[in-house]
Amino acid sequence: MNVPIEPKAETQAIRGGSVPIIDLASIDLTRIVGDKNEIEAWIPHRGRMSLLDGVVWVAPDKTAGVAVKRVGHDEFWVDGHFPGKPLFPGVLQVEAAAQLACYLFVTRRGEPATPAFLRIEQCSFRSMVLPGDTFYLLCREVKYQKRRFISDIQGVVDNRVTFDARISGMVMERDLGRLA
Repeated sequence: MNVPIEPKAETQAIRGGSVPIIDLASIDLTRIVGDKNEIEAWIPHRGRMSLLDGVVWVAPDKTAGVAVKRVGHDEFWVDGHFPGKPLFPGVLQVEAAAQLACYLFVTRRGEPATPAFLRIEQCSFRSMVLPGDTFYLLCREVKYQKRRFISDIQGVVDNRVTFDARISGMVMERDLGRLA
């Protein structure tokens, strides 16, 4: 399936703002093309820090993708962020999208790796993410090199952009190795 990705002029803002950077209406959001096992085969995140439930779409050239996280009522942060009014922490929203960016980067490279993040730029939080929400992560490549990448990322719930940012990362000089 070829999903239109809006072209971006150099003079345009870094991110899409309140408009998703990928047209979700043309993607089957119920179809998982990469489950947790597939994701873990490529990136090292495990346990509580493995934040993606599945990848639902990847562009044929691996320059863009969409993943899903079902935000649970029993997650480690619910009781304390905030008591009586749980709100999915913004830093975890960004981390979830960053994991999708890592997945796209390393699958494009063709070998598992441990990318480390160098920068998060112009991050804006626009809407809340609550337990029970189906949270979609969007990623679009801005720049790709063998060891480095820059990506625009967003979170979306019910067609509302919850956050957007630009991140950059690179493969660590000494890879941490793979977890069994």
